[in-house]
Amino acid sequence: MTLQDILYKVPLLKAVAGRPDAEVSALIIDSRRVTPGCLFAALRGTQVDGHQYISKAVESGASVILCEALPETLVEGVSYVQVENAARSLGFIAANFYGNPSTKLQLIGVTGTNGKTSTATLLFRLFRRLGYHCGLLSTVQNQIDETVIPSTHTTPDTVTLNALLADMLKKGCTHVFMEVSSHAVVQERIAGLVFAGGIFTNITHDHLDFHQTFDNYIRAKKGFFDQLPKTAFALVNADDRRGAVMVQNTAARRETFSLETGASFKGKLIADSMFGLQMDVDGREVHFSLIGAFNAYNLLGVYGAAVLLGEDPEEVLTQLSDLPTAPGRFEQVISPYQILGIVDYAHTPDALKNVLETIANLRLADAKGRLPQIITVVGCGGNRDATKRPVMAGIACKFSNRVILTSDNPRHEDPLDILADMQRGVSPIAAKKTEMIPDRREAIFHAVALAKPHDVILVAGKGHETYQEIKGIKTHFDDREVLREAFGGQ
Repeated sequence: MTLQDILYKVPLLKAVAGRPDAEVSALIIDSRRVTPGCLFAALRGTQVDGHQYISKAVESGASVILCEALPETLVEGVSYVQVENAARSLGFIAANFYGNPSTKLQLIGVTGTNGKTSTATLLFRLFRRLGYHCGLLSTVQNQIDETVIPSTHTTPDTVTLNALLADMLKKGCTHVFMEVSSHAVVQERIAGLVFAGGIFTNITHDHLDFHQTFDNYIRAKKGFFDQLPKTAFALVNADDRRGAVMVQNTAARRETFSLETGASFKGKLIADSMFGLQMDVDGREVHFSLIGAFNAYNLLGVYGAAVLLGEDPEEVLTQLSDLPTAPGRFEQVISPYQILGIVDYAHTPDALKNVLETIANLRLADAKGRLPQIITVVGCGGNRDATKRPVMAGIACKFSNRVILTSDNPRHEDPLDILADMQRGVSPIAAKKTEMIPDRREAIFHAVALAKPHDVILVAGKGHETYQEIKGIKTHFDDREVLREAFGGQ
């Protein structure tokens, strides 16, 4: 594609030298991957400024440089494109380069603190059952129908994202469901995309290491809805008090879902048990295989989005009724001795509280009338929002009979420092039922050793992840595998 074509609708401050009809072979944001004839985008990141690598990119053969500040020395034969916001401009350039695939798909974005993966995955599975070819872009994995593509970010960079969308379109997809993280909005990874709809699940404190304040975090989420076109729908959880804030400035059609108030799509929770959810949805009584009030909200959001996309309500509810949960989301592992293990990605205070409340509501006394214990194994990630660490420990103690604080993904932090932060949320009374075991594998095995038949062990924080990151190195670690191994050794 020519330089002139990929700059369509991109506001330029200055374009220097080069030929507008010059062919651009690729779009590159990492100077180490520059190839001859490519466009190198000098992006200003949180840790690295791409402008430092412009000369290296030119030496490696880049024929076009996208930048916010022109270098002092301009190399003859190289085109320099100066823009106000390189990250945002790259979004439109990437869309142009790959033929604007989002305009030819029904692209639905899901944002919120909790429930993004479950909602996007349920939508993907639902529309596959309804007979569509679909794409999924999620924290767990990216997927084109049955083909799984490993995922490294909740929302990929804008070049990768458009390349994936183009591939999905080429392979016959009509619908794509994607998680939209707050980081992606702020870093302009969704710039240039045209969404058919957006869903807001909820918002609680998270990612303050990146956004600094909760208000900034809210504005980031709201920024997604601010970008929706008037042809799209904006479907928000009316029971979250910030749902109305999300759509204050959107041009999209505003719709709501709710369990507690009047809404476009109204649900009522009738029963919640180990056998699933019994709900009334817009006057229709339905049994779902999923468990927990938080899943009731996810199901309502999925139902509403499907109806807004033109699907028959009865058929949607029929297909939704027995859909399984997303990997690592309230995933059950049962021991031969009737101990119930639950692995969940809950890594925020609100998510942990929701999962533990659900478990507490599901507990049934055994034949002797003994009420089962809840044993919680939980940690917090390193180099992330430290303010939630004591809060999560406090929640674990409040809703559990025994708590084991352990490592999550410590990354570049000392695990003991993270655990010290968590311990600040443990009251003197709760300290009697709380232990600290830094080794996560040992912590899970210890939880199993403590458990008796009919007890429930929650292993929280990592969910679907199959690794543990320590000092920048990822080693294989899967909570589900370790829990099964511990059960097998009973």
